[in-house]
Amino acid sequence: MNDSPATTPGSERPPVVLSDRTVTEVGRIMSSKQVPAGYGLRAGIRGGGCGATLILGFDKPRDQDRVYEQDGITLIIDRAHLLYVFGKTIDFVDGEEGRGFVFVDR
Repeated sequence: MNDSPATTPGSERPPVVLSDRTVTEVGRIMSSKQVPAGYGLRAGIRGGGCGATLILGFDKPRDQDRVYEQDGITLIIDRAHLLYVFGKTIDFVDGEEGRGFVFVDR
């Protein structure tokens, strides 16, 4: 049995797209917060049913994960979460109402 996470070939389109603003901000955060090598951006859900929340964070890939690359950012998604994040764009907003990452339907 292969103990490493599944890495997608460069030609496979990830189920989640990172906006240019997200790529820039994630790169800035990883550099300024000194996120360790081997970590990437994890997208997924927490909870279930009507209370499910989409989440982002920095983490290492695990056995059950799919790993994608976009513009130098490693994107990690648990296989069980693929259905819930499929078709989303992760964007970064910085405006009067606040600043942060949002999931947007494509």
